[in-house]
Amino acid sequence: MSDLATNTPPDEAVIEVRDVRYAIGGRTIFDGLDIIARRGRITAFMGPSGTGKTTLLRLITGMAHAERGSVRVFGDEVSTMRSQELFALRRRMGMLFQNGALLTDLDVYENVAFPLRAHTKLPESLIRQLVLTKLHAVGLRGAARLMPVELSGGMARRVALARAIVMDPDILIYDEPFVGLDPISMGVICRLIKQMNEALGITSIVVSHDVQELSEIAHDSFLLSGGKVVAKGTPDELRRSDLPEVRQFMGGLADGPVTFHYPAPDYAKQLLEEAP
Repeated sequence: MSDLATNTPPDEAVIEVRDVRYAIGGRTIFDGLDIIARRGRITAFMGPSGTGKTTLLRLITGMAHAERGSVRVFGDEVSTMRSQELFALRRRMGMLFQNGALLTDLDVYENVAFPLRAHTKLPESLIRQLVLTKLHAVGLRGAARLMPVELSGGMARRVALARAIVMDPDILIYDEPFVGLDPISMGVICRLIKQMNEALGITSIVVSHDVQELSEIAHDSFLLSGGKVVAKGTPDELRRSDLPEVRQFMGGLADGPVTFHYPAPDYAKQLLEEAP
């Protein structure tokens, strides 16, 4: 872990998103977005599909830049970083991708070792120790020589988690970590997210729309809708909210401000129009 993270006081902001506006192809994704993630806490970004949760991760990691506003990580403005600074920032982040994103031609051991081989010049003996330690932390030390095709969905997600933490990141990002998992695997991943956050003393960002799972692990939650944060607080505070958007999302209600139909012309009129 870096000296900066070690010397950062508890509760200090690690990620700050202030008044961000971002659009894609003329479609506004964010307009006045404000979010903060503090050191040592699990922060959840929630919201219905299409509200820009993964786009927010792209802004935080410097893969995209806001048209207006500020995105700061460890106090530094991401949009003004040079390539070398950006690469250094990303090395301080671990990422658990939605589908695991394991390298299919490499076994479990080599998947976890990959970041170490790519970014360090550690001797093989130390690489082996680190890889086995991280695999042991996720309960898969015995699966070191299995190929990705031999893994269940839950096992693959845990291998991806071991790879995400092998460089001892300051920030650990989970993009939809519960998608496609059975209840047991989901419970295992929830427990690992909490354990990793406590054991490593890092800042964890969880992007998901799974309300129940986030309620069990998140310290702080931000609900995104309409390009902004419509509610923030602990999961329990969000559950007690009277705002229609929050009640619809937290309750899984079909009817509410978030509509089923994408904006379209009048249905009857469009049916009567001649085909182009």
